[in-house]
Amino acid sequence: MPDVAIRKEPVVRRIAWRDIAESVTLGLRDLRAHPRYGLSVGLFFALGGVLVVTSVVLLGVPYLAYPLAAGFVLVGPFAALVLYEVSRRRDAGEPMDARSVLSVMISRSEVKWMAFVTLFIFLLWMYQVRLLIALFLGIGARFSTFAEFLRAVVGTPEGLLFLAVGNVVGAVLSLVVFTLTVVSFPLMLDRDIDFITAMITSVRAVLLNPVVMLGWAAIVVLLLVAGVASGFLGLIVALPVLGHATWHLYRRVVAPDL
Repeated sequence: MPDVAIRKEPVVRRIAWRDIAESVTLGLRDLRAHPRYGLSVGLFFALGGVLVVTSVVLLGVPYLAYPLAAGFVLVGPFAALVLYEVSRRRDAGEPMDARSVLSVMISRSEVKWMAFVTLFIFLLWMYQVRLLIALFLGIGARFSTFAEFLRAVVGTPEGLLFLAVGNVVGAVLSLVVFTLTVVSFPLMLDRDIDFITAMITSVRAVLLNPVVMLGWAAIVVLLLVAGVASGFLGLIVALPVLGHATWHLYRRVVAPDL
């Protein structure tokens, strides 16, 4: 019988709080070593955020500004792909060629499938926001300004219930995305592995280290929210630091492929 190669499942390790601190430190070093990549990615998504919010206001749907800004957390892992690749190349001592670094987002088919998963969850988030608006604020609810929408949300019992339920649903979706992607994107860049195995490995990593990984998730969310709340300007620095740090955290969670 011909030999059949059996691919080993990635080995997941336990980590401690110090691993998060060390990963952030190394992430800052990567940003200082190659600032043009990190700051360019941060600036691109900051400008993209401003453009999206401005567009929904001009289109007369300003109430979508908040869910769109909040939904950035859901697409953050895909946004950080270039940052993972920069950190990977720096660790491996590979040349930092801009063309090859940027091509990573379109050259890996498994990465594309993983990006589709995050995009699907983002669309699910936007759909449920519209559904909740219809349920709590009325099917024909329309708001000409964001201030009008804000008054309806915080000034009525129905609005407060909408806000509570919407934030709970958003938190659940964010947790799902985090669990599926916290190590899956870096893993697919690092090894020849399918996106299903990468997602399973990511889930295993979170289940093995629930407290530390949820702590990291809280740090990510807080920094991204702060970045968005600053008019997206904070993302210029927060996004690259988080992206580089996530790569180094992955290296601690998943054992090397020997």
